[in-house]
Amino acid sequence: MISVILLSTAYIAAQILSDIASLKIIIIAGFSMDAGTLIYPITFTLRDMIHKAGGAKLARIMIVSAAAINLFMALFFKFVSILPGDPIVGDQSAFSSVLSPVWRLVIASIIAEVISEFIDTEIYILWIERITKKFEWTRVLVSNSISVPIDSLIFSFIAFWGVFPKSVVWAIILSNIIIKGITTFIGLPLIYLVKDQKKIKTIDI
Repeated sequence: MISVILLSTAYIAAQILSDIASLKIIIIAGFSMDAGTLIYPITFTLRDMIHKAGGAKLARIMIVSAAAINLFMALFFKFVSILPGDPIVGDQSAFSSVLSPVWRLVIASIIAEVISEFIDTEIYILWIERITKKFEWTRVLVSNSISVPIDSLIFSFIAFWGVFPKSVVWAIILSNIIIKGITTFIGLPLIYLVKDQKKIKTIDI
C-alpha cells in the first residue's frame, strides 16, 4: 500500500513539474525541446510500476487524475495571474508572464498525456497477458517504445505546429523521442522495485 501511495504521488508530481517546465523551450546538443521532456518520460515507467503494484484500474485512475489536476493547476495559475498584486511588494508581473497558462500548451499536454498513457496501459496489459509475465523489463520497454513516439507527435503537433517553423517542430519531436527513449532505458530496472499484484485485472472505469 505504501509503495502504491508513493508511486502515485511521484507520478502526479512528475506530471505537474513537466507541464510547468514545458512552458520553456530549451536547446540541448543542438536540438530544440520543451524543458518538460527532461522529467516527463519517467511518468511512463512510474505508470508501469503503479500498474504492476496496484493493477490496471488504479493506473487508469491515475492517468485521469493527473489530467484533471494539471487542468486545475492551469486554471488556478490563470486566476492568480489576474488578481491585483500588492503594490507594496513591487512589480509582480513576472508571475503572469511565466505561469499564466498558454492554453494551447495545456491542451496539447493533457491530450497527449491521456492518449499515450492509456495506450501504454493497454500495451502493458496485452504484453503480460498474451506474451509473457517473465522478463519484466520487456513490458516496460515495449509499452514505452510505442507510447513515447505517440506522445511526442501529438503534443508537438498540437502545441507547436503553425507556431514555429516546421524544422523546429520536427526537431522538438525528434529530441523528445530521443530523450524519452534514453530515460526509458535508464528507468527499466525500476520495475523490479515493486511487488507484482497477484492477479492483474483489466477493469474499465
